[in-house]
Amino acid sequence: MTDRRQRSPRRGQGELEAQVLSALRAGEGPATAGWVQERLGGDLAYTTVITILTRLLAKGAVTRERAGRSFVWTPASDEAGLAARRMRRVLDGERDREAVLASFVTSLEPGDERLLRELLAHPEVQLAHPEAERED
Repeated sequence: MTDRRQRSPRRGQGELEAQVLSALRAGEGPATAGWVQERLGGDLAYTTVITILTRLLAKGAVTRERAGRSFVWTPASDEAGLAARRMRRVLDGERDREAVLASFVTSLEPGDERLLRELLAHPEVQLAHPEAERED
């Protein structure tokens, strides 16, 4: 007779990283791996949390600094910045950047295309709420 333990379903690729980043963003400053583990419900091993944080560090998604004998971790940027970093990594991995960019732009919804054109024309403008109508 085999031992059939109840296993939780395997998480999707990147799901744990997203959960760790979300926990870090919810904090009020740099956080320890133990704090992150607690916020995630404690069902992950401490070593798993450290592994995820280390992977995020290698990807540039978090920073760390020494705090005594341990480290504290901080998100490197907000969600928009992290999404932009992922998009850039995908683009950097392609041989024909022009084709990828052209395909991306032609697949945008009209409102997104308009927003992209505005941002390209005025890169210094930071739009807090792109859905809102701007007064020119």
